[in-house]
Amino acid sequence: MIDFLQTTLTSFVALIPVTLAQSLILGFVVAGIMIPFRMLSFPDLTSEGAFPLGGCVCGVALASGLGPLTAIGLALLTGFVAGCCTAFIHLRFRIHTLLAGILVMTMLYSVNLRIMGRSNLSVFGTETIFDWVPFVQPGFPLAKIIAVGVITLAIFLALNFFFTTEKGTAVRAVGANPVMAEAQGINVWAATIGGIGLAGAFSAFSGALMVQSQGFADVNMGLGILINGLAALMIGEAIVGKATVWRQLLAPFAGAMVYYQLVSLCLAAGMPPPDLKLATGAFVLLMLALPTLRATRGRQAATPRESFRE
Repeated sequence: MIDFLQTTLTSFVALIPVTLAQSLILGFVVAGIMIPFRMLSFPDLTSEGAFPLGGCVCGVALASGLGPLTAIGLALLTGFVAGCCTAFIHLRFRIHTLLAGILVMTMLYSVNLRIMGRSNLSVFGTETIFDWVPFVQPGFPLAKIIAVGVITLAIFLALNFFFTTEKGTAVRAVGANPVMAEAQGINVWAATIGGIGLAGAFSAFSGALMVQSQGFADVNMGLGILINGLAALMIGEAIVGKATVWRQLLAPFAGAMVYYQLVSLCLAAGMPPPDLKLATGAFVLLMLALPTLRATRGRQAATPRESFRE
């Protein structure tokens, strides 16, 4: 038993730099899940299609000789358009948000194949933003941690500023009560389309960073990313809370770091990779059911005292 624990701990520590870099990158797709879900009360599945879309666009741009920033910019644009399409389908045709997201996600699979012309594309040897980190050898996890860490901090501060401005407050008001928001003169269509478009852009941005990190793009790279992102979001909200804007914005990134460290620990302990999806689903179910279980337990504990008072 001691040998098993030592082996598991050694493997886990060795994987920390790699999983930390990966979790920071995937924190953006978790943010792309959080914004519709929490800020706009718009349950959306577009992220699972926007993530590989950004990766495919970035991969083709890099293979065509474009710079890494240009590739990321194109990925952001296409992800934004994908999110806007989901919101427009919902608003214009009164289709449920989940169904609208499924339709866009399904169509994006064919779009990604058209963009790349194949199911996967290698971009090994092309320049990436991680090559620009000074004093660190390119390709090492430390370069990715520094680069994505700086980007994460900048975007977190920008989002925190935006959602406390009049425009950002309007977006949150639409999520809280669209009827009341419209009565106050807020353009519900603009807020919804812009918010879902922003979420799609974040998911595509995450896909673009992942392609530059791993060196290849694949049309199936987004498979299961939605349930993983939801699990990370639940963990983040349990750790930092969601009572304020900055806590809600911090939750995706904190949750992503913790979640992927837990995945790394499971792999280091010898869990077969096919079982990770089952474990993730069970964990998300537990996190969603926990508030109900706590409330039920609290009512049961209060019943004897109430009876005694009577």
